Amino acid sequence: MPSHAPKHDPHQAAQDPRDPLQRERDHLSSSRTALRAMRHDVESLDISDVTGNWVNARILAAEIDGRIKALADLADTPLFFGRLDYLHAPGSELAEGAAGEQFYIGRRHVHDADGDPMVIDWRAPVSQPFYRASRTEPLDVRLRRRFGYTGGDLTAYEDEHLSDPAEAETSSRLLQSEIERPRVGPMRDIVATIQPEQDEIVRAGVTGTVCVQGGPGTGKTAVGLHRVAYLLYAHRERLARTGTLVIGPNRSFLQYIEQVLPALGELQVKQATVDDLVAHVEVRGTDSAETARIKGDARMAEVLRRAVRSGIAMPTEPVMVVRGSRRWRVPAYELEEIVRELADRDIRYGAAHDALAQRIAHAVLVQMERAGEAPDDRVQDAVARTPAVKAAVKACWPAVDPAKTVLRLLSDPDFLAAAADGVLDADEQKALLWQKPARGLASAKWSAADAVLVDEALDLVQRTSSLGHVVLDEAQDLSPMQYRAVGRRCSTGSATVLGDLAQGTTPWATGSWPEALEHLGKPEARVEELTRGFRVPHEVIAYASRLLPSIAPGLAPATSVRESPGALTVEAVTPGELDAAVLAACDAALGNEGSIGLIAADTRIPALTEALAAAGVRHLSPGEETSADARLTLVPASLAKGLEYDYVVLDDPAAIVSAEPDTRTGLRRLYVALTRAVSGLAVLHSAPLPEALVE
Repeated sequence: MPSHAPKHDPHQAAQDPRDPLQRERDHLSSSRTALRAMRHDVESLDISDVTGNWVNARILAAEIDGRIKALADLADTPLFFGRLDYLHAPGSELAEGAAGEQFYIGRRHVHDADGDPMVIDWRAPVSQPFYRASRTEPLDVRLRRRFGYTGGDLTAYEDEHLSDPAEAETSSRLLQSEIERPRVGPMRDIVATIQPEQDEIVRAGVTGTVCVQGGPGTGKTAVGLHRVAYLLYAHRERLARTGTLVIGPNRSFLQYIEQVLPALGELQVKQATVDDLVAHVEVRGTDSAETARIKGDARMAEVLRRAVRSGIAMPTEPVMVVRGSRRWRVPAYELEEIVRELADRDIRYGAAHDALAQRIAHAVLVQMERAGEAPDDRVQDAVARTPAVKAAVKACWPAVDPAKTVLRLLSDPDFLAAAADGVLDADEQKALLWQKPARGLASAKWSAADAVLVDEALDLVQRTSSLGHVVLDEAQDLSPMQYRAVGRRCSTGSATVLGDLAQGTTPWATGSWPEALEHLGKPEARVEELTRGFRVPHEVIAYASRLLPSIAPGLAPATSVRESPGALTVEAVTPGELDAAVLAACDAALGNEGSIGLIAADTRIPALTEALAAAGVRHLSPGEETSADARLTLVPASLAKGLEYDYVVLDDPAAIVSAEPDTRTGLRRLYVALTRAVSGLAVLHSAPLPEALVE
């Protein structure tokens, strides 16, 4: 988006008799008025005479409706959060005495009636120094001003004179205050607090895939979402054609983050879970951890490839095509050459099936031309549809139903043995087979891992459409086959992969990012590491990091910029006192401002639900929006990943660990639960703490 010179010079501000804070409030008021005028202009558009047909009219109306929604003025969302005063106009010669320029940085572009900018979109190139400039590299910025808000009211500002060597460098009080602001409601954007290392990831090019390894509280999810917003700004036409998608671990997580992109003016980004992507069959069954691990193994891709292609057969008889009074014969050896050539080519099974009929028909047309006839494409299509050619295709390259193929693999020991020969051993094959084979697709009790296998088989038959960009969050929990499913959705596009190896809580959790990126089909992706935490207090992250040697040896622990003495309490109680102690801790947390999460092992949720109800304490479930009247959420440990609360009460860590199939997975689940707090964590336990937590 091009930037135009503002109407005023920042150096003239000293001549303004109003106090600086009032001047900024007046600019905010004027900007809101300008935004309303921009929205009114769009609402007033008359498109009745500019569309040629109803299709164009509907498309244009949808575009206008989207523009109107994007121009909404959210009362509690600051229109701008910062200001840059440049020493020289951006793009001009850095000549001595040249006039500088002033830009207000916000969530969207706002201009006045003359088209002059009043607020610059944070994604514009001229806004980048707001996040990158420093005293060592001021980037021609004279002054960086941050604004503080209470609700939608501008209440404070803070200046950094980056080009003044005499000014001492201090940490930003407003920046810290914004990071620590209590969390009520869904996740909010971090556009006002993006740090330089985060901004580098946000503004990375659209053609490359980026993988972000980030410890708790480092902002990796927010970085991924802001990267989508940036790419849609910088490459809107390209991504409008190809589409964007955010993939999260579960519905609760997606509900939690769903307001971030609309707050940044992006309304068209779709969200889904991996299960949503592969929902070709109804999931009604479950697998043991070992069976799910085998089904998620990358070797299953080869098993499925063999199964899909198992029906390919070499012809033994010629094809005889009758056209009028003539007969045309394609000998068996020529048919075999065609079939072998298609089998050796890297094309989808379904495409090859369709191509085989055309190739046989073309062989007939060659004979016709040799006989002096002049057949055209219509004749070739007619030959391809003759009973003789159809029969040959059916015999050599039969049509395949992906779901039926997977069903047969899981039900027929002989079929599985043939497809898995040399790939899976006998015990692994036995683990895959259903104890009670289904009679058909309708009665099959598919598991989530089975649905991924069906998706793989479907792609072998027919290529999956690719999007322009995919954001994959909590990626460390995906199996290799799930990575492949996601990779198919961005095979010709790019991806942003977000995760933390220490938070992998599935039996098939990612061992390393290079391995994961190989399965995703993006081995060339660059891996970035975020270790500076902004959410979790230092005392809490240090406590949780005691688990790292046991759950992720060699992984650097996250640090925290937030010193918050007293943020952590650990209390031992007797089993009979546990429920009462948990309720007391929740009551104490509710005395503070912000959201509260009560996290417990899944098996403890029914008992805690009863205890809360008996005490008259209203609580929510994950995904339900907190409000001033309902701030306590009861969270099963299995759903805690990616969520955050101002205060967390953690119930009985040992129960969380023992609920998992192995100790490492249990300790990783505990690590996730311990790192959900923004301001304070209270740990209550009746059983001994895991040894890894005890110093």
